[in-house]
Amino acid sequence: MSVLTHQTRGRTGGTTGSLAWLLVLGIVLAALNLRTAVTSVGPVLDRISSGLGMSGVGVGLLTTLPVLIFASVGAVTPALARRIGEHRLLLTALVALGSGLLIRAMVGSAEVFLFSSALALSGGAVGNVLIPTLIKRHFPGRAGTMTTVYTTALAAGTMLAAAATVPIERAADGNWHVALGVWAALAAVAAIPWLALSRSEPERDTGSSDLGPRSLVRSRLAWAVAAYFGTQSMVAYIMFGFLPKMLIDGGYTPGQAGLTLGVFTAIGIPVSMVVPWIASKFADQRPVVAAFVVFYTIGFLGLWLAPVNLAWLFAVLVGIGMGSFPLALTMLALRTRTPEATAALSAFGQSAGYLIAGAGPLVVGVMHEASGGWTLSFLLLFAVVGVQLATGWYAGRARYLEDEKGVPAL
Repeated sequence: MSVLTHQTRGRTGGTTGSLAWLLVLGIVLAALNLRTAVTSVGPVLDRISSGLGMSGVGVGLLTTLPVLIFASVGAVTPALARRIGEHRLLLTALVALGSGLLIRAMVGSAEVFLFSSALALSGGAVGNVLIPTLIKRHFPGRAGTMTTVYTTALAAGTMLAAAATVPIERAADGNWHVALGVWAALAAVAAIPWLALSRSEPERDTGSSDLGPRSLVRSRLAWAVAAYFGTQSMVAYIMFGFLPKMLIDGGYTPGQAGLTLGVFTAIGIPVSMVVPWIASKFADQRPVVAAFVVFYTIGFLGLWLAPVNLAWLFAVLVGIGMGSFPLALTMLALRTRTPEATAALSAFGQSAGYLIAGAGPLVVGVMHEASGGWTLSFLLLFAVVGVQLATGWYAGRARYLEDEKGVPAL
């Protein structure tokens, strides 16, 4: 057990009994929903754009919207939680998510589709920030275990929406409205436990009010966490967006490329099950940071230089390297003393991180169009992984963001 975890447990034993199990259920169901608004669109994007008469600008905005919403709404989530309460805010977020999913499945207007997508994504953005905070508050001595539960459910929901949307569309005789609308039902189910939990808001420590964005801007640790989160998200966005194209250009059929992408996505589930648990056992996470960088490096070298028939193997290695995502989420709890500090670091790290990540696919697209190949893109990926190693090495060292008085260290 790490020193950090032991100290946190010493302050509070966390939530126990039937309330704890209700919280676990609520976190799992909420996590299953946080990416459905994103990953359900990609498989049927062509049908959506043609059905709504969406312009190229509209399609570009739709694909950029998750980054913009996650960054902007995530930044204000701690302030909203202080006003509304964490449980009530997460309930509100799930209602917004479900409403946005339902509205966009029923409309025939591109503008309304974009607005309702933004509404659904806003609910997901709030959940991104709130769930690490709730884990720190209710399960301080079991942060690693609960982060494992959270990230595994998040990975499962991401894969489920990506994999099941097209079969649902086919079962509905090609109706993409139905294929998108079914995910609103999952959000409605997720809201049920939080409806009960909204009556029992936890007490909050008002002494951590100094941990606002202005103070975190001056913290090297906060920036290291943000950069680590941003670089791993950038790699993820690039790979999800361009891996099939890389494989097809190398000689894969579209079916083979799609299957490889599915395996690449699925590998995130077992990785998410073990990374937070392992990382929380130690005060220092730098060896884990370095291990993922090794997986990334070998995987990208293989995708770039190895024979194409081995591309699936190197894609799996990159998928293992993307365990840096659950590691980044685990660091939010391990680098902070209180739930309020976790909320502040989560909002800052994810907001700045998603803005950093959003540039990746755009740059890779421009590079590929300009060069006609993938050499520049792989060189960019190696540079991003180098930054990830440097920032993860700084963020992974055992220490807290704030001192015992709640003042962030520079």
